[in-house]
Amino acid sequence: MFLGRVIGRLVATQKTAGFQGQKFLLVRPVDEHGESAGDVIVANDVVSSGPGDLVHVCDGKEAAMALPDSFVPSDATIVGHVEQFDVSTAADSGRTGAGRPR
Repeated sequence: MFLGRVIGRLVATQKTAGFQGQKFLLVRPVDEHGESAGDVIVANDVVSSGPGDLVHVCDGKEAAMALPDSFVPSDATIVGHVEQFDVSTAADSGRTGAGRPR
């Protein structure tokens, strides 16, 4: 799972049966600071996202499980919108990497 920014859409004139009615969007993965962190991917959208949205993307086998037909060849699916997030380092929060107090 990772964060991404929707940067566009992909229109497919022909789709596998399990993808009928599904929307495909172009998503650029981002790091914890919102900066680009990889190549653009194509992701199914099950939460009505649009260009500019910060989204939560599920990848791998689990990506297909979020779709109505879970036996489709999907590598990435947008499963949520991100309203805001805060990045705290272990030093900032007074915790060790394991999440336990010092």
